[in-house]
Amino acid sequence: MWTYLARLILRRRYWNLSIILLLTAFMAYQARHVTMSYEMTQMLPPSDSTSMIYEEFKDTFGQDGSVLFIGVQDTNLFELDEFNAWYDLTNSIQAIEGVEGVLSISQLYYLQKNDSLRKFDFLQVFKRKPQSQQELDSLIQVVMSLPFYDGLLYNSENYFTMMAVTLNKEVLNTKERVDLIYKIRDTGNAFAENCGVTVHYSGLPFIRTITAKKIENELQLFIILALVIASIILLIFFRNWKIVLATMLIVLFAVAWVLGVLVLFDYKITILTGILPPLLIVIVVENSIFLLNKYHAEIIRHGNKIKALTRVVIFIGNANLLTNMTTAAGFAAFIVTGNEALIEFGIVASISIMVAYFLTLFLIPIFFSFLNPPKAHDTKHLDKGLVINLVSGVVEIVQNHRTAIYVITGVLLLTSFYGISLLKTTGRIVDDIPRRDLLYRDLEFFERNIKGVMPLEITIDTHKPKGVLRLATINKIEELQVVLGTYPELSKPLSVAEVVEFAKQAFYGGNPAMYSLPNNQEKNFIMRYVPQLEGNKRSIINTFVDSTMQKTRISVQMANIGTNEIERIRDDLRPQIDQIFPPEDYQVNLTGTSVVYLKGTDYLVKNLMQSLLLALVIIAILMAMLFSSPRMVLISMAPNLLPQIMTAAMMGFLAISVKPSTILIFSIALGISVDNAIHFLSRYRLQLRLNEWNIRISVIRALRETGFSMIYSSVVLFFGFIIFTLSSFGGTEALGYLIAFTLLIALLSNLFVLPSLLLTLDKRITTRRFSEPLLEIFDEELDIELDDLEIEKETTRPSLDQQEY
Repeated sequence: MWTYLARLILRRRYWNLSIILLLTAFMAYQARHVTMSYEMTQMLPPSDSTSMIYEEFKDTFGQDGSVLFIGVQDTNLFELDEFNAWYDLTNSIQAIEGVEGVLSISQLYYLQKNDSLRKFDFLQVFKRKPQSQQELDSLIQVVMSLPFYDGLLYNSENYFTMMAVTLNKEVLNTKERVDLIYKIRDTGNAFAENCGVTVHYSGLPFIRTITAKKIENELQLFIILALVIASIILLIFFRNWKIVLATMLIVLFAVAWVLGVLVLFDYKITILTGILPPLLIVIVVENSIFLLNKYHAEIIRHGNKIKALTRVVIFIGNANLLTNMTTAAGFAAFIVTGNEALIEFGIVASISIMVAYFLTLFLIPIFFSFLNPPKAHDTKHLDKGLVINLVSGVVEIVQNHRTAIYVITGVLLLTSFYGISLLKTTGRIVDDIPRRDLLYRDLEFFERNIKGVMPLEITIDTHKPKGVLRLATINKIEELQVVLGTYPELSKPLSVAEVVEFAKQAFYGGNPAMYSLPNNQEKNFIMRYVPQLEGNKRSIINTFVDSTMQKTRISVQMANIGTNEIERIRDDLRPQIDQIFPPEDYQVNLTGTSVVYLKGTDYLVKNLMQSLLLALVIIAILMAMLFSSPRMVLISMAPNLLPQIMTAAMMGFLAISVKPSTILIFSIALGISVDNAIHFLSRYRLQLRLNEWNIRISVIRALRETGFSMIYSSVVLFFGFIIFTLSSFGGTEALGYLIAFTLLIALLSNLFVLPSLLLTLDKRITTRRFSEPLLEIFDEELDIELDDLEIEKETTRPSLDQQEY
């Protein structure tokens, strides 16, 4: 089959090249329509109870997490000029298309008792811009007499004030949100410049938008860096610009394909899929290195270009197929996680990796069939230099110091097990942003002043229409809010209880001392006024109750705490809630973005562990198809599990938590790290046949032949992933240095441990069954027919097989 494929590629090179160019042009055209994702990632499947409760909450009360916060801490804010500037800022933001409402200290509402109509009028404190300092001072006294807003929009103790900007939910799920957020920020920055104050921005809409923009900018940066680094490494290794340009052209094709696949599947660029273009660059270069090294080795043997390119397809194309399948399997395992973002990541990555394989398999032979064969100086990298000295050193250590290899490996394993015991599982909603980033500093600013901006919602179903307005229910809500107030991680609660207290204050002429819940007698008078608010478009009570007044909510903002703390608060609250609201009479649920993130993180970590095991099983099956020997599968997998163990240990020692952004590293690294083992063992099996089952000679010669490509490709992969350490996102940064570390250990393990095991265990693992695989690699080298291929001038340079081992 592989001989036929080699002939097809070379004989039909014009047709093949035309088809690839047309398809790539189509994918490049599609790539023009790729867009960023601005939606919150669906971490839970729709059937999950937490997800269902959250969706029910949104259907009843609307989307949480649609409010942007703008805050200042300004001692001069209540001076006339500066306040009027804040007043103008509020109106300017209110006028921006996509803004549904703004609540700020200059745009507050209060209730006024209207005895003639027996209702409360909903009136604005500032009906116009204050004209004098005296008028402003008088109105500020009115504001300060409204306890409803204290701790919500301002802090009477430290000059903090903020405005809450409610954004259109439809706009938030489109790319128009970027312009909307930037307009709001630019308007706020203009105020800051004019008044000489610092303006802080936060809230989930702002955080997600700025994060998405950072992802877009980093995608472009990483593609450029990956291209530059790959080009430099190829030039250092091969010292040939033709090789660099040919490989970079294939790289550009692969990038067009991965972006085109995203569009065809109607996916958007997320923090995960954003790493795929630079990742594909690295994988294309790795594939190319194995193909090009084989091409040069064949030229050294016989000097025949067509024969060399044919053997490249037959020998390395087959091996590369399995290595790319294992890499794709590592990514495809994410499809079973149930997480929308990871499913998309797994699908696009696995497809793109196989596309990259076929692009290199076809284009490398086609491109180099048009070029002259490499000269002697082009293949010197196989004969001398640092790499050959390194390979010779590895061979010497494997032959004579295997005991030392096992001792060092054992010490590393024991140390690693201790490091793994230090691992902790946690995560935050805003987790991957570095603390030095302005986005994170602004988040901390709001946490210091109003405890936090992460939504936590408590829904209460009374099971009775208008049950919310029963005084007993309101008293229970107030009792629960007292409990909530004991948690320093939670902001001031907001519920229908505050509305009723607000109403009582208004009933008694706005006296702040009367801001409290009414008794039974007062309730009968006050509640006659409250229902009238139901039909008012600007009614504040409608925010907290459903249309039947059977269900209500308590809204709290939470600090950006870890999942362990969220879980502690949730578990601590549950029995107290059940005591206040007996489960037989009320249904009370904790929901909101914070709770969904907690459940989603637990769910995702468990599913990622399952995906890692699935990747391990799939890769083991692929290895079994190649080697047909359970013992050999174990021997090949063991050195590649060592890097995973050591990486987990490093996370423990460095206090890097197990969370969604770090645990996916293991499946990715496993799929990539076994590539070297496959190439080495495939060559080892061939050498067994050529050397009459002399295991020692076969191991050493296989190591000498594949050592070059193993080192070359690992260097490219190492630096390809290192570029991700430049990311401003903690998860992407961790992915960079953790996978780079894993691949470095995998290289050392496959160079030292794997050959040592083969030499030590000898015939106990290398059986005749090992030579009869289900998936054949390299077998056609023994009887390849090239009668009808063009044969060029033969040379007599010695082959690598003839080198002294």
